[in-house]
Amino acid sequence: MNKLEAIILGIIQGLTEFLPISSSGHLEIVKALFGNESVGKESLFLTLVLHFGTALSTMVVFRKEIKEILLGVFSFKHNEKRELAFKIIISMVPSAFVGLFFQAQIEMLFSQNLILVGIMLLVTAAFLFLADLVKNTKKAVSFLNAFLVGIIQAIAILPGISRSGSTISSAILLGIDREKAARFSFLMVLPLIFGSMTKTALDLKTIPENINQSSLLLGFIFAFISGILACNWMISMVKKSQLKYFGFYCVIIGGLTIFYGLF
Repeated sequence: MNKLEAIILGIIQGLTEFLPISSSGHLEIVKALFGNESVGKESLFLTLVLHFGTALSTMVVFRKEIKEILLGVFSFKHNEKRELAFKIIISMVPSAFVGLFFQAQIEMLFSQNLILVGIMLLVTAAFLFLADLVKNTKKAVSFLNAFLVGIIQAIAILPGISRSGSTISSAILLGIDREKAARFSFLMVLPLIFGSMTKTALDLKTIPENINQSSLLLGFIFAFISGILACNWMISMVKKSQLKYFGFYCVIIGGLTIFYGLF
């Protein structure tokens, strides 16, 4: 992986992590177009490092909310922010279960399986179209809804299903306020990203030999910067019920990806 490729992958990761068009799916597509031969742990490690960059950008955008949640947790009395922290923990359970017990199967999916990516992009498009049809979105996030959205987040591990798109859309379909749905979606993934990075580091012990460390750093930096821009834009788009435009994009890219994978 050269430096230009790393920069492009970083920008794509930063934009697609928050825009509902699947970061993992686009990374697999671009790696295939570049002829990147990384497979298994190498490919997953690259994906996780880029995700780490966008996780930090999430912390920058939501620094106020994160600070309030931490203060609420350590206040040792019931409050809204402490309750939100417990909802985030509940939402993590399905993804944590999948990550702990199906790691090998997940790694196999990150090997430029473009037909799978294309099909999952079409699934993402369906989520987005349905979400824009919902008009009554006034509810807050409940404990049950947090768990249900967490199940969707676990399914979104599949490359091609947008994590943000599927979780925000499912929350809206449950009647949750659009802005609250977007903010909860971005906050709920933070512990999983850091947990996944920690587990990968423990499993690998060292950076895979075939990865260029300076290129990896460039990818991380550009994922961080583009992530900040995309996160703020996405919140605005969700509030305006404009997810369908991303749905059209996913249909086009999904169809082209399936065609490319077949022929």
